[in-house]
Amino acid sequence: MAGMTVAPRRWIARLAAAAGLLVTVVALLIAPATPASAHAVLSSSSPAASSVVPSGPAEVVLTFSESVRKVPDKIRVIAPDGARADRGEPSFEGAVVTIPVDPAGQRGTYLVTFRVISADSHPVSGAFTYSVGAPSTPPVDSGNDSRADPVVETAVKVARFLGYAGLVLLVGPALVLAALWPRRLSRRGPTRLAWVGLGLVAVATLADLWLQVPYTAGGGLFEVTGEGFGSVFGSAFGAAHLVRLGLLAASAFLLRPLLARPAGRTDAIILAVLGVAALLTWPLAGHPAASPAPAVSVVVDAVHLGSMAVWLGGLLMLAVFLLRQADERELGAILPIWSRWAALAVSALLLAGTVQALIEVATPDALFSTTYGRLLLAKIALFAIVIAVAAYSRQLVRRRTAAQRPAPVRRAVLVELAVTVVVLGLSATLVQTTPARTAVAGPSGAEAGLFSTTLTSSLFTLQVELDPAQRGNNSVHLYAYTKDNQPQPVAEWRATAALPSAGIEPIELPLLPLTDNHSYGDVSLPAAGDWQLKITVRTSDIDQATVTATVPIR
Repeated sequence: MAGMTVAPRRWIARLAAAAGLLVTVVALLIAPATPASAHAVLSSSSPAASSVVPSGPAEVVLTFSESVRKVPDKIRVIAPDGARADRGEPSFEGAVVTIPVDPAGQRGTYLVTFRVISADSHPVSGAFTYSVGAPSTPPVDSGNDSRADPVVETAVKVARFLGYAGLVLLVGPALVLAALWPRRLSRRGPTRLAWVGLGLVAVATLADLWLQVPYTAGGGLFEVTGEGFGSVFGSAFGAAHLVRLGLLAASAFLLRPLLARPAGRTDAIILAVLGVAALLTWPLAGHPAASPAPAVSVVVDAVHLGSMAVWLGGLLMLAVFLLRQADERELGAILPIWSRWAALAVSALLLAGTVQALIEVATPDALFSTTYGRLLLAKIALFAIVIAVAAYSRQLVRRRTAAQRPAPVRRAVLVELAVTVVVLGLSATLVQTTPARTAVAGPSGAEAGLFSTTLTSSLFTLQVELDPAQRGNNSVHLYAYTKDNQPQPVAEWRATAALPSAGIEPIELPLLPLTDNHSYGDVSLPAAGDWQLKITVRTSDIDQATVTATVPIR
């Protein structure tokens, strides 16, 4: 190897990079095709939620708004006595999930719990009840905890942030060393920074693959299984991350000579192609690939991410190296070029961000009423600060005084870097947040609008269900039980609903007894807020008690 000339080495690097690109293309071609969707919503079920059916069904059918994928052993039907009523594995056909159940099961209330994966790789969970013959005390599915582990959720956000940070550390040094670096200066510092960036992106990608297993299944950080990994690797999310790892490995062959010396034109073109392909893996594994316009969203998000990496990476190189080490003549040549690059990157960021926001937010109301919208507003506010500082820096460069007095420029660059790091953190949180366009349509399962709570008094226990817990018409179901969870016969039901914060006085709820312990009513709630639901239950000629529930109405 010692006698190998530079040219053969470059050809080997080019062949390795081309092989990596070929593997990427093949992987993209064989990756599972997934129709456009995001954070699927449970749109209907059979039997319907809170319904009472005369006899036990042979199957429970869940219909989601979009196609979903299976999470092993996370769809269950629990009988009134707490035993499993489902029989065999559920079948998945696009947006429809069919769960076989025992039709000869006991009478009473059944609990259906589910956790599935939407097309944008995020888990969707929920639960509802239905009753056979007559309602009873709802069972509890103690063996199917679908709540997300907070440690895993935090780790996922940290991994995403490290991936973004690594991209910045990789792109900035590579770009500046290839086009702006003075020949007299040592390349050692930027080279180390670039390799750290490459390592961070690789580690973050591996962490994403690992964390996706407990994140989708609802387990702890180390609760991973071979079946879980198989499910992740067989998804579009897994394919995109494996492709990214392959592209990183291929890029490393060309990155080494580029970091050591100015690269040739062919090597730079191949490396640029690999870089663009790698950028596409981020949107292909997240919300953009499942948006209403996936092709547009993927391209726009890749442009947004690439522009961020160029801008922030270049700022980092200026602050850490060039403004410290370059002389006046060199800065006089470098700063005007960088200023044009930064203006181009910022313009691309603004355009791509605007398009993506229009797609993901959809309506002005969603911008203010959803977590995604509020995070986006915070990101926009911080970005405006960065733009103002960047404009100040550009004015310094235009006055041609920055080369003689680089200190003001360096201070401005440091402010840009500090604020943009916070923006990166918000971006890492945004990619894990339900898009506003989906959030306003209503979440899935039990969160889709069914409010349920249990109230206690000295005489009885009362289960209250209100559906869909939104402004407008709502149905109310009341179930009374004794202290030992037996149906409690009720002589008289009375109920009112009030919204004191909006000055709405108590509204009388007309109630129709369906059984001895079950009453039903309809009520129109005209405004959003925390409604006070007051229910009086008379169990005999002289015994009665009143309980109160606070019901959040969207």
